[in-house]
Amino acid sequence: MEFIKVILKRGKEQSLLRFHPWVFSGAIQSVSGDIEEGDVVEILDSNNNFLAMGYSQIGSIAVRIFSFERVIPDEKFWIGKIEKALAVREKAGLLNNPETNAYRLIYAEGDGMPGVIVDMYNQTAVMQIHTVGMYIIKDTLCNALQEVMGSNLKAIYNKSEGTIPFKANLNPENGFLFGKTDDKTALENGLRFNVDYEKGQKTGFFVDQRENRALLEKYSNNKKVLNLFCYTGGFSFYAMRGGASLVHSVDSSERAIELTNQNVELNFPGDDRHQAFAEDAFKFLSHPKEDYDVIILDPPAFAKHLKVVPNALQGYRKLNARAIEKIKPGGIIFTFSCSQVISKDAFRKAVFSAAAKSGRNVRILHQMEQPADHPVNIYHPESEYLKGLVLFVE
Repeated sequence: MEFIKVILKRGKEQSLLRFHPWVFSGAIQSVSGDIEEGDVVEILDSNNNFLAMGYSQIGSIAVRIFSFERVIPDEKFWIGKIEKALAVREKAGLLNNPETNAYRLIYAEGDGMPGVIVDMYNQTAVMQIHTVGMYIIKDTLCNALQEVMGSNLKAIYNKSEGTIPFKANLNPENGFLFGKTDDKTALENGLRFNVDYEKGQKTGFFVDQRENRALLEKYSNNKKVLNLFCYTGGFSFYAMRGGASLVHSVDSSERAIELTNQNVELNFPGDDRHQAFAEDAFKFLSHPKEDYDVIILDPPAFAKHLKVVPNALQGYRKLNARAIEKIKPGGIIFTFSCSQVISKDAFRKAVFSAAAKSGRNVRILHQMEQPADHPVNIYHPESEYLKGLVLFVE
């Protein structure tokens, strides 16, 4: 089978020889034929030596690589990829776990499937595709998922309507690709939650915070807890199971507050320790309703592109400074950044600046990251996006 060939400029093959899975547009010398977004291409160096295979796309990242060997990317090939991804989750203890049936099955470049996210909620797979090449073969991926997961898969929901580049003219629509279910309840560390994969953010829940939520639980006994940017309330109901005396959940979205209340009620029906507020987090923190012992800062990505990094870092400094200023002496702050373009070092410096501005003594108790079902490709540091700190504030 013949594929369009993308020839790199001399010396631009070095990143691919180190197995980095992106080819930038500035590295390309020439293309062998007419190319459209989503085409399978072979990458060659300036001497026509084979380097890799991938999908073309429009933008600064011109090719996303799925193999450093010559392959036919058919259903059998993708079955192999998904089987390897599943094996990683098995090693992490996420399969056949009576306490947890929500996890990330496929994590894009972390699993060699660029642009593809698949989260499992009980026996429903929610697929979100970000690249045209992968979206074109969504039915193949659907078949491959069924083959690998077997009876453990009852439905596949496509949640790609808002993530596929609009210029591709693919007219993506959200909906079930396989099966159908009305059961949107999943389990994490023994706690239940509703998954709003139809209208919610991302795939409906943030499974990447599973281990960090469990850590919060250990710090919550008899504490007054404030969960800012609560979304569906994950940190809130962990704090309640940890014995918190009071939990306040805050999000600017009315829908998020509705989901938070539903999730708290699922686990703690009629419990009056919890109260939710549809309000801007910065505004709420300026005039807190309690003297809080624990504050969680888990905002959405402040920066999605390099050009807005300075503004994002200013946002992290402002948010953390306000929390450090307001928390009770001896309090604990869980603070996060999920911005891929914000490095661990930059985030830590932003928090350091916030602490210095407050004049209070602050110590780091834990440094947090994404869990094993979000594996970081060692050749692709960009796949490491979640970073967090647990602070002790005197």
